[in-house]
Amino acid sequence: MKPFRQIMMGVVILIIAGCTTQFRNQGYIPTEEEISALVVGVDTRDSVFEALGTPTTYGVLQEDQAYYVRSRFERIGARAPKEVERQVLAVAFDQDGVLTALGQYSLTDGQVVVLNTDVTESGIESLGIFRRIVASIGRPTAGQLIR
Repeated sequence: MKPFRQIMMGVVILIIAGCTTQFRNQGYIPTEEEISALVVGVDTRDSVFEALGTPTTYGVLQEDQAYYVRSRFERIGARAPKEVERQVLAVAFDQDGVLTALGQYSLTDGQVVVLNTDVTESGIESLGIFRRIVASIGRPTAGQLIR
């Protein structure tokens, strides 16, 4: 009976260990000291990137904005990870590359965006080769359009 009891204790310990909370950090956010050293209207894009490091994303929405993003995810057992903390530092520059604004945001400042996963059909895949040939009869060619 003793080996059975040891095996069961081992299984119970593995189950309990598998249900512990795990945290995962992703991304980078500069320290308060690094952020407070920046001077709006004086620092340039190069001096900001040198002081803070490479941003998480740059020029996605607008060429003159950079974002430093750090997220913390919690995972309990086999459940899907849940984002429990997010910090975002938004840095804006003018057209000359001079720092114009700094903004700090958290998970509570964000909005949920529902992504539309519908795919627009091109239509060409649904046509067979014969239908494509027949459909192209009478259409102008590229050479005719150039003239």
